[in-house]
Amino acid sequence: MCHGTDIKGTGPLAKKSVPPTPDLTTPAFRQRLVDYPGVIVSSVILRPNGDLIPGTLRENGVRLPAFAWTVKDFRDLNEYMTGVISRSR
Repeated sequence: MCHGTDIKGTGPLAKKSVPPTPDLTTPAFRQRLVDYPGVIVSSVILRPNGDLIPGTLRENGVRLPAFAWTVKDFRDLNEYMTGVISRSR
């Protein structure tokens, strides 16, 4: 919804979040993955207002399931996103 299928911040909600959704394929972001391997998980759970991603989705009519994330969920998310970003060009 936000990063888009190309993970370049081109999804339908990309410009509706503040700050706008970043391009995850840039050399700078790839370097952040090397410098700080937990950057993806921290981006999800440690946003400045604590609700940026869920709030943006809710405000734009995207229904979120009510469940608590587990440590395994965050590990899986990090592994998946790191792989997708590493393979992007």
